[in-house]
Amino acid sequence: MQGATAPWPMRRDVAAISLAAPVVVTADESSEDAAADLLARIAPAKPGLVLIFASDGKHLLPLSRRLQPELPDGCQIVGCSSAGEIGPGGYCAGTVTAIAFPAQSFRAAVCVLPEQEHIPVSRWMSQLRQFRTGFAHDPRRAAFGILLADGSAGHEDVLVATLDATIPGVPVVGGSSADGLRFGRTCQIVNGEDRAGAAIFILVETDFAVSEITFAHFSATADRAVVTAADPQNRTILELNAEPAAVEYARLARLAPDNLTPTDFARHPLILRVGRRNHVRAIRGVTPDGGLELMSAIEAGTILRLGRVEGLTQGFADAVDRLPRPPVMVLGFDCVLRRLALERAGLRDEMSGIFRRYRVAGFNTYGEQHSGMHVNQTFVGMAIVPPTPT
Repeated sequence: MQGATAPWPMRRDVAAISLAAPVVVTADESSEDAAADLLARIAPAKPGLVLIFASDGKHLLPLSRRLQPELPDGCQIVGCSSAGEIGPGGYCAGTVTAIAFPAQSFRAAVCVLPEQEHIPVSRWMSQLRQFRTGFAHDPRRAAFGILLADGSAGHEDVLVATLDATIPGVPVVGGSSADGLRFGRTCQIVNGEDRAGAAIFILVETDFAVSEITFAHFSATADRAVVTAADPQNRTILELNAEPAAVEYARLARLAPDNLTPTDFARHPLILRVGRRNHVRAIRGVTPDGGLELMSAIEAGTILRLGRVEGLTQGFADAVDRLPRPPVMVLGFDCVLRRLALERAGLRDEMSGIFRRYRVAGFNTYGEQHSGMHVNQTFVGMAIVPPTPT
């Protein structure tokens, strides 16, 4: 990639009401000119918040430190490593994607929740209550939250439930930081500081309207399995139907048990039904002793169904078209297993085209958060929509 990918053109209806829409740019993450390329596009927006996502987390800290002095005082620069990015051209990889939220129309504050791995819930709740009180939200403006969890620390289920209980009434979407398909150490940064091991919560207030969007491409089959042994601390199924977990999963999915791949997991998810909704319990990998390591919480006694992939792209446009007005941007968090399934089906370019049409920007995750739930193999997003005309 040469230089930066240009952002979308300004929509006429937004220009007419003098609102400043987010600006999205991608640049080659290994380029010596990456910071300059990004600044040329985002600095004129005078942002109050900049999100940066990169496939290789080692680029984020030095990049954020180069951006900070060139941006307005008080601008929050927050980012994390990814398993791929979504920029103005759709899916991309090996890039830095920057999303600048102009201070003219957005105000943001950041709360760092430490030690995600140790889940200090009482401390998080106290910290979040103080943070919420100090934000002084203007009720005439919309508010939403962004959660960037540490995908290598786990425990997103408890983290999201804690947020939902402590800051009710504020829609929150987010994604778990990633490390490609290596599943190693991930990276989180806040204002030029390495905050590995922490979860980052951003509270945003805006003159735009906002609306949450979710999209999943699976359904449950009749094939059921009971988790007969599990290691909840490590999110691992040890046995399904009293058989070694990987062997029984392969039997149900009609796969070879000795060669299970991330693409197989993407095409044949495990599904937990809660109420009337299906939630994927995505498989991260096979342990040396034949267990299935998941990306979400699991306990013995849980009943799971084998999932079936349906239309990987069908329905996404319908979800966005149900919004009252076309979005100026959709901040998106898309599971890496969805991206793998699209690539396997030869539909990556088609999905990228849809993302371009609806101005989606964000990154590929190890898990997604919305509506107080941690989910997998799902697209979740926050649509930034022009307000109702007065």
